[in-house]
Amino acid sequence: MSRPLLVVDAANVIGSVPDGWWRDREGAAVKLRNSLVEVGEHGLPAVALGPLDVVLVVEGKARHVQSVTGVRVVSATTSGDDAIVEVVRTEAAGRRCVVITADRDLRRRVTELGADVLGPRSVR
Repeated sequence: MSRPLLVVDAANVIGSVPDGWWRDREGAAVKLRNSLVEVGEHGLPAVALGPLDVVLVVEGKARHVQSVTGVRVVSATTSGDDAIVEVVRTEAAGRRCVVITADRDLRRRVTELGADVLGPRSVR
């Protein structure tokens, strides 16, 4: 059985908490990436027990954040939403896929592809 896929909209999750992230967007993305390592290992109650395949999609000033063991980082070359949809389209077949975002249009686009969606608080 394939591991569930968790795709995280970095900009949306980071922007959901007004903690000064705008002063260091790359640093905020690194902090989120690092916190997702444990999520990948142990899972999320609303998704599945770990391990999960975790993909963090970054864009803009955070696009230089690198992957680490347990979290693959995808740097969007254009729209972060388009990159997330592409990950879901190409990697979700045959397994559970959950996208973490609060973006309404993105939620619609990924659910049309069969993904489930949870809000940013689920990984904060």
